[in-house]
Amino acid sequence: QLQLVESGGGLVQPGGSLSLSCVASGFTLDNYAIGWFRQVPGKEREGVGCISSDGRTFYVDSVKGRITISRDNAKNTVYLQMNSLKPEDTSVYYCAGGIPRPQSMCGPYDVWGQGTQVTVSS
Repeated sequence: QLQLVESGGGLVQPGGSLSLSCVASGFTLDNYAIGWFRQVPGKEREGVGCISSDGRTFYVDSVKGRITISRDNAKNTVYLQMNSLKPEDTSVYYCAGGIPRPQSMCGPYDVWGQGTQVTVSS
């Protein structure tokens, strides 16, 4: 079956950096767009950004300039590099994959990872 697994979460100090990985199992990522999402308890899930199958990226304003989404199809992996982290970036981060509809860059998504916790705190 199709599966995505996130890793790389942990505790980081404000202003620090970390990189999350999203590894696909059971399929190859080259035709898939991958989105990154985050959700904190009591709040709605929000999108962070995405990368299309041909490498185009989109980032929401709240993280623009601080994150980079990249992909390495040979490793079947998509990365979320986060820099200048803020306490408000604390969340569970999820990756999701899908083959976009003709007029969509990334979504909809049909496979989701289990999430990895990112905590930004001193």
